[in-house]
Amino acid sequence: MGEIVRHPNELYPLMKLLIVAKQAEKETPSQPNWRFCYLMLRNISRSFSLVIQQLPLHLRDAVCVFYLVLRALDTVEDDTSIAREVKVPILIAFHRHIYNHQWHFSCGINAYKDLMDQFHHVSTAFLELGKNYQEVIEDITMRMGEGMAKFINKEIETIDDYEEYCHFVAGLAGLGLSKLFHASGKEDLAPDSLPNAVGLFLQKTNIIRDYLEDINEVPKCRMYWPRQIWSKYVNKLEYLKLEENSVKAVQCLNDMVTNALSHVEDCLVCLSTLHDPAIFRSCAIPQVMAIGTLAMCYNNIKVFRGVVKMRRGLSAKVFDQTRTMSDVYGAFSHFSYILKSKVDNNDPNATNTLKRIEAIMKTCSDSGTMHKRNKPSYIPTLIIVFFVIVAVLLAYLPVKRTWTLGTNWE
Repeated sequence: MGEIVRHPNELYPLMKLLIVAKQAEKETPSQPNWRFCYLMLRNISRSFSLVIQQLPLHLRDAVCVFYLVLRALDTVEDDTSIAREVKVPILIAFHRHIYNHQWHFSCGINAYKDLMDQFHHVSTAFLELGKNYQEVIEDITMRMGEGMAKFINKEIETIDDYEEYCHFVAGLAGLGLSKLFHASGKEDLAPDSLPNAVGLFLQKTNIIRDYLEDINEVPKCRMYWPRQIWSKYVNKLEYLKLEENSVKAVQCLNDMVTNALSHVEDCLVCLSTLHDPAIFRSCAIPQVMAIGTLAMCYNNIKVFRGVVKMRRGLSAKVFDQTRTMSDVYGAFSHFSYILKSKVDNNDPNATNTLKRIEAIMKTCSDSGTMHKRNKPSYIPTLIIVFFVIVAVLLAYLPVKRTWTLGTNWE
């Protein structure tokens, strides 16, 4: 409620998004295997679930299964309790397991454990997809599994290692989506470098945001920040979370954000090549969320103290207003201005950071489309305030049922 009072213009898009979420729940398939897939997708990532609900049905099913297969593969990689000699063969053979509707492997926690324990539902759904979709999913799963296996026994030492790791775990996912879009007949096949950049930008944003969660992982921490960057500031990566290292930690964080921004221009080019409106939105919304998340993380010590993410109302606004390429340019320009305003000239990476930000802003400005940005007319502020007051009053009335506003957006 406090967020809505501070940002009343986010109430209407948030309400719209809740309606979309409710509608998506009503459209959950009744067939057991597909029902499991879509419910699992919603449990793992509600925001991504809502995005792919906009896709045409046959492509929606393929992307849903693709996402769950890669999340399952990622769950095996992420589970630090699995011995290496057990984990590596599973990763390498995972592309064959998806053809076996009886295969499952218990690991992970919460929804991820449910996914792994009942993976046969995903395999069965996979076998119902068209052959053209199956071939793409198998190929990407094989390449990703091999790449993950490589880094089980390899530390991320250099920036080149960092690029390679992010390519295996996310760049290939971007490439796979591009191939699925092409297989559907809706899009041209993009050059590999472009969807790879889209994947790298999302992955690096997640790695930056999730520092504390990864470093505190038990029984063994996960370290994805490259030594070539963090060793300039501390002797051990885990030292960044110590209060006495706050200044160095923020400088390292800003170095990491600057590195991630190097992919933005290729991301914008990739998005501009998409023709189908639903496919465009499914790709554009996560990219806008990523630049927004980086704007929040930059120069922010809270990354080392807890979770930094965009507030729900702003996420809903991004979902509602990201419909055209001009919207994307406008959003990237907006968040770039926020980033630029946070740059401290005393930061050792300030010059390079500003250079990256100004290049992004120039790309957006040179597009000549930002004046066409989608700006829906939301209900007047007085009506919004009225709804807020009513909601506050209702919160204090005795009721038999408790309503909540949404869930965490990933």
